[in-house]
Amino acid sequence: MSKCSGDKQVKAKNCDPCSPPSVDCCSSAVTTEQNDSPTLWFENMIDNCYDYAIDAKSNSRPIVGIMCEYAPRELIMAAGGVPVCLCGGSAKTIPAAEDYLPANLCPLIKSTFGYHITKTNPFLEMADLVVAETTCDGKKKMFELMAETKAVHLMELPQKQDDSEAFEHWVTEIHKLKAELETRFDVQITPEKIREASRIMNRERNLRRGLAGLMKADAPPLTGRQLLNFKSIISGIPTDLEKYEEAAEILRSHSRNGDMSSRVRVLLTGVPVVHGAERVVDIIEESGGLIVCMENCTGLKPILEDVDLNAADPIRALAKKYFHIHCAVMTRNTRRIDYLRALTAEYRAECVIDLVWQACVTYDIESYQVRRLAEQELHVPYLRIETDYSPSDSARIAVRVEALFETLRSSYRTGQPCRK
Repeated sequence: MSKCSGDKQVKAKNCDPCSPPSVDCCSSAVTTEQNDSPTLWFENMIDNCYDYAIDAKSNSRPIVGIMCEYAPRELIMAAGGVPVCLCGGSAKTIPAAEDYLPANLCPLIKSTFGYHITKTNPFLEMADLVVAETTCDGKKKMFELMAETKAVHLMELPQKQDDSEAFEHWVTEIHKLKAELETRFDVQITPEKIREASRIMNRERNLRRGLAGLMKADAPPLTGRQLLNFKSIISGIPTDLEKYEEAAEILRSHSRNGDMSSRVRVLLTGVPVVHGAERVVDIIEESGGLIVCMENCTGLKPILEDVDLNAADPIRALAKKYFHIHCAVMTRNTRRIDYLRALTAEYRAECVIDLVWQACVTYDIESYQVRRLAEQELHVPYLRIETDYSPSDSARIAVRVEALFETLRSSYRTGQPCRK
């Protein structure tokens, strides 16, 4: 039987960080008996990851925690390690964190640190190292507190993507991480090991892009929420890759669900929707929307680009792939606007919903640019939702989302362009 940290023996999925909310999504091909296997596999994702991590530990493989898409998973895998995402998605651990952190701080940061304080995330407890990064100031200062009792390696992320010197600095930071992993875990990370890990991650990204691409159809075979469920907090698990392939094959051959074609097609951008914090996604789709594209860090953003396997220097190839991620911490973050423009057209989104966690300053400020793009250039309605992990504002959010959708439907009936 799996166990969480602490004295009580329980299944891993019954630990707070691992328990997603109960969701009754609209029906689709994913729920049919024909493809129960991949669906059920990812529904049990936390237990699967727990078992995988425990097996890795028993075979002397290190567990390395990450909290950002900028952490190069391939380098961790090349060191024989297991990269696991530690981002907290529960409101329950936030009160414990607020004894150390400001109340008006990003809920993702507080939730994650709350798990650290309460020792209720088994993956964080078994982590031999946490790879941190200087993205937002909140994370950076939280990592300082975590480092008092946990091994933390901090990567300094330069934030000018079009600056050649900034890129060279990032290459140096990846070399430093390589040296840290080699020293700490007494391994040698060879170019061949990096390329092999890159092949695995390229395959994973390609499979996830394929699943996401199914949402381009007039009547996609799954909802955005169901697509979001096809994810794992541990990268490169062989069975995950097999299940991605199996799910894609089944979904591509399944008849389309007519209900999907009547829903409002939504592009969701903004902050990541981490495991356990899917409330806004549920509200959007329960209100008659269909999230056909998630541009955020738990969607397409980290999988849009692969690592060049033919590059002479695999470290520089890693640096290039990760440095191109268009997070709001980058300045100027023109890549995000470029991708939003392209993805809105590619997925034929009828509106843009911008999700911002409370006190996430970078995404909050960029909301102005996203709204300007949506309304003035793309001529689609825009809605900004600022919230945290508490469900207290769910009814208010639902009213705003429903109003947006009704405005869109009214514009279809009258043939007038929609403005929101």
